[in-house]
Amino acid sequence: MPAGEREPADTARRAAMGQGGMDELVRLTATVFGLVQGVGFRDYVRTKGRRLGLVGSATNRPDGGVDVVAEGPAEACDTLLELLVTGHTPGRTDRVEHVVGPARGGLAGFVRR
Repeated sequence: MPAGEREPADTARRAAMGQGGMDELVRLTATVFGLVQGVGFRDYVRTKGRRLGLVGSATNRPDGGVDVVAEGPAEACDTLLELLVTGHTPGRTDRVEHVVGPARGGLAGFVRR
């Protein structure tokens, strides 16, 4: 799939999780590229993640991107990913690379790093 595009949420989830239901817990790992540092992007992601009931983090990368890790119900992770991909965020989103897989745990709260 070309960079910046995403598979439909159901396809990505089923590929990662098998035929699980919408309440299944997953981990979304995404890297967001564009003008996403110094514009409130990580705070936005943290606020949206918390409101969706997710745990995870938004962390600046040395290359100017932001790494987002979020874990929780598949539907909530899909919603967060949709916000990242559509670019309805502070700054400018040029491309999002992501993987959806099984939840691994070990996260608490939703933090900005």
